[in-house]
Amino acid sequence: MKELRSEITIEAPAQRVWEVLTDLGSFPDWNPFMQRASGEVAVGKKLAVYLKPPGGMGMSFKPRVLKVDPNREFRWLGHLVVKGIFDGEHIFEIEPTGDAKCSFVQREEFSGVLVPLMLAMIRKSTERGFNEMNQALKARAENATLG
Repeated sequence: MKELRSEITIEAPAQRVWEVLTDLGSFPDWNPFMQRASGEVAVGKKLAVYLKPPGGMGMSFKPRVLKVDPNREFRWLGHLVVKGIFDGEHIFEIEPTGDAKCSFVQREEFSGVLVPLMLAMIRKSTERGFNEMNQALKARAENATLG
């Protein structure tokens, strides 16, 4: 299994970060990486997500929600075509570090037979996409007048 990871400190309460992150309908307004998302943030539900890494090709997929721990963790699992080829478990973690401050970690754990080939192709653009999304989430969450 291989993992990509990006972390950022956000000067906002975990609850505010959670609200922005799980308001999937607002993604087009602020998210440069996951440009569209819809569905119910509930375990077992399928989402519809369109992502476009910087300098990469956009793709749509329908991951299944694996975990929802409000204000702490949200994760889903997506597959390229069928399970076992190239699977990605996307994980968002929020860790409070003060009254109005938290650490936000976005990571993806990849598994499947095509991981070495696919990861070599997408690593740099995906890492940039994670970083850009984290920066945009930070800006939106720290601006309490939005959403």
